[in-house]
Amino acid sequence: MFEKQGWHYLSLGLLLAGVTALASGEVLIGGLWGISTQTWLWIAIAIPIIHQIIVWLFWRLELHHGLITCWFGEKGFPIYKVVFTIFFAGRPVSLILVGLANYKTLALDPILAYLIAGLLILPFVYSMYSVVKYFGINRAYGIDHFDPSYRNKPFVKKGMFKYTDNAMYKFGFLILWAIALATLSKAGLVAAAFNHLYIWVHFYFTELPDIRRIYGEPAK
Repeated sequence: MFEKQGWHYLSLGLLLAGVTALASGEVLIGGLWGISTQTWLWIAIAIPIIHQIIVWLFWRLELHHGLITCWFGEKGFPIYKVVFTIFFAGRPVSLILVGLANYKTLALDPILAYLIAGLLILPFVYSMYSVVKYFGINRAYGIDHFDPSYRNKPFVKKGMFKYTDNAMYKFGFLILWAIALATLSKAGLVAAAFNHLYIWVHFYFTELPDIRRIYGEPAK
Protein backbone atom coordinates (compact mmCIF):
# COMPACT_ATOMS: atom_id res chain seq x y z
CA MET A 1 0.00 0.00 0.00
CA PHE A 2 2.76 2.45 0.89
CA GLU A 3 4.58 1.73 -2.37
CA LYS A 4 1.44 2.54 -4.35
CA GLN A 5 0.92 5.73 -2.37
CA GLY A 6 4.50 6.75 -3.07
CA TRP A 7 3.81 6.59 -6.81
CA HIS A 8 0.56 8.47 -6.17
CA TYR A 9 2.40 11.32 -4.43
CA LEU A 10 5.04 11.44 -7.15
CA SER A 11 2.40 11.57 -9.90
CA LEU A 12 0.48 14.28 -8.06
CA GLY A 13 3.66 16.29 -7.60
CA LEU A 14 4.42 16.09 -11.32
CA LEU A 15 0.87 17.14 -12.22
CA LEU A 16 1.02 20.10 -9.84
CA ALA A 17 4.38 21.09 -11.31
CA GLY A 18 2.77 20.99 -14.74
CA VAL A 19 -0.11 23.21 -13.62
CA THR A 20 2.34 25.67 -12.06
CA ALA A 21 4.36 25.80 -15.28
CA LEU A 22 1.25 26.41 -17.40
CA ALA A 23 -0.42 28.89 -15.04
CA SER A 24 1.00 32.09 -16.48
CA GLY A 25 0.16 34.76 -19.06
CA GLU A 26 -3.28 34.48 -20.65
CA VAL A 27 -4.03 31.39 -18.58
CA LEU A 28 -4.43 33.72 -15.58
CA ILE A 29 -6.18 36.64 -17.28
CA GLY A 30 -9.51 37.75 -15.85
CA GLY A 31 -11.53 37.21 -12.72
CA LEU A 32 -15.03 36.58 -11.42
CA TRP A 33 -16.83 38.20 -8.48
CA GLY A 34 -13.66 40.02 -7.50
CA ILE A 35 -11.71 36.76 -7.35
CA SER A 36 -8.79 36.28 -9.75
CA THR A 37 -8.61 33.51 -12.32
CA GLN A 38 -5.50 32.24 -10.54
CA THR A 39 -7.50 31.69 -7.35
CA TRP A 40 -10.37 30.01 -9.19
CA LEU A 41 -7.89 27.78 -11.02
CA TRP A 42 -6.27 26.57 -7.82
CA ILE A 43 -9.69 26.01 -6.26
CA ALA A 44 -10.51 23.82 -9.28
CA ILE A 45 -7.24 21.96 -8.70
CA ALA A 46 -7.76 21.60 -4.93
CA ILE A 47 -11.26 20.11 -5.21
CA PRO A 48 -10.25 16.89 -7.04
CA ILE A 49 -7.24 16.48 -4.76
CA ILE A 50 -9.38 16.72 -1.62
CA HIS A 51 -12.05 14.56 -3.25
CA GLN A 52 -9.66 11.74 -4.08
CA ILE A 53 -7.96 11.90 -0.69
CA ILE A 54 -11.36 11.56 1.00
CA VAL A 55 -12.28 8.60 -1.21
CA TRP A 56 -8.92 6.97 -0.50
CA LEU A 57 -9.41 7.46 3.24
CA PHE A 58 -12.98 6.12 3.34
CA TRP A 59 -12.06 3.13 1.19
CA ARG A 60 -8.98 2.31 3.26
CA LEU A 61 -10.83 2.58 6.56
CA GLU A 62 -13.70 0.40 5.38
CA LEU A 63 -12.10 -2.14 3.04
CA HIS A 64 -9.07 -2.85 5.23
CA HIS A 65 -10.49 -2.27 8.71
CA GLY A 66 -14.32 -2.04 8.49
CA LEU A 67 -14.20 1.15 10.56
CA ILE A 68 -16.80 3.24 8.70
CA THR A 69 -19.46 0.59 9.27
CA CYS A 70 -18.22 0.08 12.82
CA TRP A 71 -18.50 3.79 13.62
CA PHE A 72 -21.70 4.67 11.75
CA GLY A 73 -23.47 1.36 11.10
CA GLU A 74 -25.88 1.39 8.16
CA LYS A 75 -25.42 5.17 7.86
CA GLY A 76 -21.76 4.73 6.92
CA PHE A 77 -22.24 4.36 3.18
CA PRO A 78 -24.90 7.13 2.91
CA ILE A 79 -22.58 9.50 4.80
CA TYR A 80 -19.77 8.65 2.40
CA LYS A 81 -22.10 9.21 -0.58
CA VAL A 82 -23.03 12.70 0.64
CA VAL A 83 -19.40 13.71 1.09
CA PHE A 84 -18.47 12.15 -2.27
CA THR A 85 -21.31 13.93 -4.08
CA ILE A 86 -20.38 17.35 -2.71
CA PHE A 87 -16.83 17.13 -4.02
CA PHE A 88 -17.82 15.33 -7.22
CA ALA A 89 -20.26 18.13 -8.06
CA GLY A 90 -17.56 20.63 -7.16
CA ARG A 91 -15.48 19.50 -10.15
CA PRO A 92 -17.76 20.75 -12.97
CA VAL A 93 -18.95 23.73 -10.92
CA SER A 94 -15.38 24.89 -10.32
CA LEU A 95 -14.61 24.37 -14.04
CA ILE A 96 -17.54 26.60 -14.96
CA LEU A 97 -16.32 29.31 -12.59
CA VAL A 98 -12.76 29.08 -13.95
CA GLY A 99 -14.11 29.27 -17.48
CA LEU A 100 -16.22 32.34 -16.75
CA ALA A 101 -13.33 34.06 -15.01
CA ASN A 102 -11.00 33.29 -17.91
CA TYR A 103 -13.61 33.63 -20.66
CA LYS A 104 -12.48 33.81 -24.30
CA THR A 105 -8.74 33.49 -23.73
CA LEU A 106 -8.50 30.49 -26.04
CA ALA A 107 -7.66 31.44 -29.63
CA LEU A 108 -10.15 29.09 -31.22
CA ASP A 109 -13.14 29.85 -33.41
CA PRO A 110 -16.18 29.76 -31.09
CA ILE A 111 -18.25 27.68 -33.51
CA LEU A 112 -15.49 25.08 -33.74
CA ALA A 113 -15.06 25.09 -29.96
CA TYR A 114 -18.80 24.58 -29.42
CA LEU A 115 -18.86 21.82 -32.03
CA ILE A 116 -15.99 19.95 -30.35
CA ALA A 117 -17.63 20.46 -26.96
CA GLY A 118 -20.88 19.03 -28.30
CA LEU A 119 -19.09 15.99 -29.72
CA LEU A 120 -17.39 15.37 -26.36
CA ILE A 121 -20.72 15.51 -24.58
CA LEU A 122 -22.13 12.61 -26.62
CA PRO A 123 -19.87 9.84 -25.19
CA PHE A 124 -20.21 11.49 -21.78
CA VAL A 125 -24.01 11.22 -21.91
CA TYR A 126 -23.95 7.61 -23.11
CA SER A 127 -21.44 6.69 -20.41
CA MET A 128 -23.57 8.24 -17.68
CA TYR A 129 -26.64 6.50 -19.09
CA SER A 130 -24.71 3.21 -18.99
CA VAL A 131 -23.68 3.87 -15.39
CA VAL A 132 -27.27 4.45 -14.30
CA LYS A 133 -28.88 1.65 -16.34
CA TYR A 134 -26.28 -1.12 -16.20
CA PHE A 135 -23.55 -0.38 -13.67
CA GLY A 136 -25.63 1.13 -10.88
CA ILE A 137 -25.15 4.40 -9.02
CA ASN A 138 -24.17 2.76 -5.73
CA ARG A 139 -21.56 0.62 -7.44
CA ALA A 140 -20.18 3.75 -9.10
CA TYR A 141 -19.81 5.26 -5.63
CA GLY A 142 -17.84 2.22 -4.52
CA ILE A 143 -20.36 0.24 -2.50
CA ASP A 144 -18.29 -2.90 -3.12
CA HIS A 145 -15.90 -1.49 -0.50
CA PHE A 146 -18.76 -1.50 2.02
CA ASP A 147 -21.13 -4.35 1.07
CA PRO A 148 -19.55 -7.82 0.70
CA SER A 149 -22.50 -9.04 -1.41
CA TYR A 150 -21.30 -6.89 -4.31
CA ARG A 151 -18.00 -8.69 -4.37
CA ASN A 152 -19.54 -11.71 -6.13
CA LYS A 153 -21.02 -9.65 -8.95
CA PRO A 154 -19.37 -9.85 -12.38
CA PHE A 155 -17.97 -6.84 -14.21
CA VAL A 156 -20.61 -5.05 -16.30
CA LYS A 157 -20.39 -5.65 -20.04
CA LYS A 158 -23.35 -3.65 -21.35
CA GLY A 159 -23.77 -0.16 -22.75
CA MET A 160 -20.50 1.75 -22.89
CA PHE A 161 -19.01 -0.92 -20.63
CA LYS A 162 -19.25 -3.34 -23.55
CA TYR A 163 -16.35 -1.42 -25.10
CA THR A 164 -14.33 -0.62 -21.99
CA ASP A 165 -14.40 -1.60 -18.32
CA ASN A 166 -13.68 1.98 -17.31
CA ALA A 167 -16.18 4.11 -19.20
CA MET A 168 -16.57 6.50 -16.27
CA TYR A 169 -12.97 7.65 -16.33
CA LYS A 170 -12.37 7.42 -20.07
CA PHE A 171 -15.53 9.22 -21.15
CA GLY A 172 -17.24 10.60 -18.03
CA PHE A 173 -14.59 13.26 -17.56
CA LEU A 174 -15.03 14.58 -21.11
CA ILE A 175 -17.70 16.90 -19.74
CA LEU A 176 -14.93 18.93 -18.06
CA TRP A 177 -13.14 19.39 -21.39
CA ALA A 178 -16.48 20.39 -22.93
CA ILE A 179 -16.96 23.07 -20.27
CA ALA A 180 -13.48 24.47 -20.87
CA LEU A 181 -14.07 24.57 -24.64
CA ALA A 182 -17.53 26.08 -24.30
CA THR A 183 -16.08 28.95 -22.26
CA LEU A 184 -13.03 29.24 -24.54
CA SER A 185 -10.85 29.21 -21.45
CA LYS A 186 -7.16 28.36 -21.31
CA ALA A 187 -7.33 28.05 -17.53
CA GLY A 188 -10.34 25.79 -17.94
CA LEU A 189 -8.35 23.49 -20.20
CA VAL A 190 -5.55 23.31 -17.63
CA ALA A 191 -8.05 22.42 -14.89
CA ALA A 192 -9.80 19.85 -17.11
CA ALA A 193 -6.49 18.21 -18.00
CA PHE A 194 -5.50 18.02 -14.33
CA ASN A 195 -8.85 16.47 -13.37
CA HIS A 196 -8.70 13.87 -16.12
CA LEU A 197 -5.07 12.91 -15.54
CA TYR A 198 -5.41 12.83 -11.77
CA ILE A 199 -8.40 10.50 -11.82
CA TRP A 200 -6.15 7.98 -13.60
CA VAL A 201 -3.62 8.36 -10.79
CA HIS A 202 -6.48 7.45 -8.45
CA PHE A 203 -7.39 4.48 -10.62
CA TYR A 204 -3.94 2.95 -10.91
CA PHE A 205 -2.73 3.53 -7.37
CA THR A 206 -5.96 3.28 -5.33
CA GLU A 207 -8.83 1.72 -7.23
CA LEU A 208 -7.02 -0.97 -9.22
CA PRO A 209 -5.32 -2.45 -6.13
CA ASP A 210 -8.75 -2.43 -4.44
CA ILE A 211 -10.36 -4.18 -7.41
CA ARG A 212 -7.73 -6.89 -7.19
CA ARG A 213 -8.30 -7.23 -3.46
CA ILE A 214 -12.09 -7.35 -3.80
CA TYR A 215 -12.56 -9.35 -7.00
CA GLY A 216 -9.23 -11.08 -7.38
CA GLU A 217 -8.67 -9.83 -10.93
CA PRO A 218 -7.70 -6.51 -12.51
CA ALA A 219 -9.91 -4.24 -14.58
CA LYS A 220 -8.83 -3.52 -18.12
